[in-house]
Amino acid sequence: MIGLFIAIPRTLFQTVVLAFAQLWANRVRALLTTLGIVIGVASTIVIVGGTQGLKSAVLKEFETFGATRFVIFPRNPREAPNRFSPQQVQLKLRECRLLEASCPSIARITPVKSFVAPVQFNDRIERNVRVTALDEDWHLIEGRQILAGRPFLPVDELERRAVCIVNDKAVEELGLNQDPTGQSILVDGRKFLVVGVVETKTLPSIFGGGDPLTEVYIPFSVGNAMKPEPVFGIFIQGTMISTNAFDDLNAEVTATLRRSRDLKPADPDTFAVRATDQVIAGINRVSFGITIAATCIVAISLVVGGIGIMNIMLASVSERTREIGLRKAVGAPPAVILTQFLVEAVVLCLVGAAIGLQIGLSIVYLVRAAPGSPLEDASVPSWAIILSVGFSAFTGIAFGMFPALKAARLDPIEALRHE
Repeated sequence: MIGLFIAIPRTLFQTVVLAFAQLWANRVRALLTTLGIVIGVASTIVIVGGTQGLKSAVLKEFETFGATRFVIFPRNPREAPNRFSPQQVQLKLRECRLLEASCPSIARITPVKSFVAPVQFNDRIERNVRVTALDEDWHLIEGRQILAGRPFLPVDELERRAVCIVNDKAVEELGLNQDPTGQSILVDGRKFLVVGVVETKTLPSIFGGGDPLTEVYIPFSVGNAMKPEPVFGIFIQGTMISTNAFDDLNAEVTATLRRSRDLKPADPDTFAVRATDQVIAGINRVSFGITIAATCIVAISLVVGGIGIMNIMLASVSERTREIGLRKAVGAPPAVILTQFLVEAVVLCLVGAAIGLQIGLSIVYLVRAAPGSPLEDASVPSWAIILSVGFSAFTGIAFGMFPALKAARLDPIEALRHE
C-alpha cells in the first residue's frame, strides 16, 4: 500500500515532466494551439476587472449622495394614464408636512421646488438659472459644504426672508466677490441678499452630468410665493433613520399619501418613492449580470481553443503511434498511456491559461495606471482567476479525453507496425 502511494505521485510527476518535454519540443505548434485559451482567459480577466472597476466608480459616486437619502416625486400611473390630471398627481406642500408628522422612519425632509429665472448682479445677467426653493434641512440632507457665509436658518423660512445661497459657479459667472455675503442680486426681478456660498456638486458624465452650472437657492416659503401651486409642483427629498429602513419608509409614505389623496384600493399610486440604497442594489445586480453574460460569451473562446487542442492531440497520437506501441509492449498499462496524453492536454491548457492571466492582469494594471482613468479601482477578484484556471483545466480534460482514449486503446502490435 505504501509503495502504491509512492508510485502514483512519482508516475504523475514523470508524466508532467514528459508533457512539458513534448510541448517544448513542439513549442511553436503548442503556442499556436493555445491561442484560443490565451484569448479566452485574457478576455475574461479584462472584462471582469473592467466591470469591477466600473461598478466601484459608480458606487463611489452614489455613496457621496448618502446611503440613507430618498426622494418622493409625482408619477402619472401607466395603468390609468388619462384618469388623473397633472394637478392631481403633483405633490403638495401640505403632503410634505403631513409626511414629516406621520412617518417615524423619516429623519429629515424638505420640499423642493425648482424653476428657471433670470439672475442679475449689476450689469451682468444670467437668463436661464436654476433657482431652487427648499427648507433649512436641505443642507443636512444633501451634505453640501458651505464655503462662505451661513446656511439657511428656520427664521428665514418663518419670516419669508429674501435671502439666498449661491454656488461657487454663480460667484464666477455673476462676477460676485470671492466672499459675496452681504451683496444683493436680482432673481426674477426680486432683490435677494446673498448669505452664503455652497459647494458645487455635479453628476459624472455617465449619469448625464457635465460642466457645473450657476445655482441659486432660496427659502421654500419665498419660492412658493413666487411660483405658487398648482402651476409649479414640488418633489420631496429626505433621509431615513437608517440604511435598512426603506421598507418601513415606503409603507408609511404609501399609506399616508394614498389616504391623503383619497385613493381607492384598486387605484394605482400617483407618486413614487426611491432611495439611494435601491439604486446601489440595482447596480450590483446589473454588474453581476453583465459579468456572468460576458464570461459566458468569452467561454466560447475557451471551447474553440479546446477543439484546437483536441485536434493537435489527435495529431500527436498519430505521430507517436510507434512510441505508444513500444511502451505497451514493455508492459505499460492502458491507464498510464491515457494519463500521459490527458496530462499533456491539461498542461497545454494550463500553460495557455497562465499566459492569458499574465496578459489580462497586465491590461487591467495599465488601465488602472492610466492618468485620469475612470477605472482606477479596476481589480480582478480571486474567483475570476480560479474560474479561468479551473475552466481551462476542465477544457483540457474534456477535449483531451478522446485522443487519450484513442491512444490507450491502440493495439501494441498494430502500433509497432505503424509507419
